[in-house]
Amino acid sequence: MLETTQILAYMSALMLAAAIPGPGMTALVAHSVRGGAVTGFTMLSGLILGDLIYLSFAVFGLAVVAHSYGGLFTAVSWCASLYLAWLSWQFWNHNPEAINIDKQTNKRELTAAWLSGLTITLGNPKTIAFYLAILPLVITLDTVSFQTWGLLLVPLTILVLVFVGAVFIVGALKIRRFLASSQAQSWLFKGAGVIMFLAAVSMAARMV
Repeated sequence: MLETTQILAYMSALMLAAAIPGPGMTALVAHSVRGGAVTGFTMLSGLILGDLIYLSFAVFGLAVVAHSYGGLFTAVSWCASLYLAWLSWQFWNHNPEAINIDKQTNKRELTAAWLSGLTITLGNPKTIAFYLAILPLVITLDTVSFQTWGLLLVPLTILVLVFVGAVFIVGALKIRRFLASSQAQSWLFKGAGVIMFLAAVSMAARMV
């Protein structure tokens, strides 16, 4: 079992990392403004699944494998960087429309939001850095058992990310009426595009 200090350190580090605006939370705000609470929480579930995948990588030693096969890890990192750059282009060129805040979100839009959350997390350099570099500094991974992972780390990760994500979603909903115009939508999505582009450049710069 993990010591209480390690648990508190992990929760604090994860909360801080999640709260710092990055591609994931920026996209979460944009989708919440556009689609409402249901869309926001659907996307958040995708973001959380991506975090749990990286948490599992770290706990079960796949981080060591990634560092051992440097070429493969570099190739994956370049793909993630290119994906973020593509997302940046998509957000920048988004065709803004005035929002009908009373419109019901359909299943296709919810599925797209969920997939967007998952793929953004998997390509987010901040998430990769946290689980493969920072996590081992706050938790002694050699002592983490399958039970500790499933009964402690996974629930704690979900709890922290739901809390932080909910704060961003509620904040987005509070200003949703002010961002309902097509002009406001344009600025919001272009801002999200810039943040994702900077994340892609940052990730690529570390590999050059």
